[in-house]
Amino acid sequence: MPPAVRRLLIVHHTTSPALQELFEAVRSGATTDEVEGVETVTRAALRATAVDVLECDAVILGTPANIGYMSGALKHFFDTVYYPCLEETRRLPYGLYVHGNNDTGGAVRAVESIATGLGWERAHLPVTVTGTVRKDDLTACWELGATLAATISPV
Repeated sequence: MPPAVRRLLIVHHTTSPALQELFEAVRSGATTDEVEGVETVTRAALRATAVDVLECDAVILGTPANIGYMSGALKHFFDTVYYPCLEETRRLPYGLYVHGNNDTGGAVRAVESIATGLGWERAHLPVTVTGTVRKDDLTACWELGATLAATISPV
């Protein structure tokens, strides 16, 4: 019997060309041919639901840093899924990427605080990018996607 396909969920709030580049690099890493048995599902933060989270085996979160915090859209996602997922998704592996013009620390702390409250387990250090996206930032995002996919691969 072949191993079951696992699901990697990418929840993102992509509001700028820089975030689009980062998102595409994460998705490229998550769907690399080097990792088998993982289906990647992407959802905009305002459209992601508790069912999406309950049906996934890992999640990657992407957000801009807005006024020292995660985007309102990603906060809305957490508000929507928190209680329906609180008991059912403990130990869910997660990763995070954040883009800001000059600081990402507040956004990272906020996401990590909520993820900790949910009992999720960080599977990769956050990828933080300030200012212009560089090649090494895209590589780090690709590695984030590939690492999370490999973490849950049944193969």
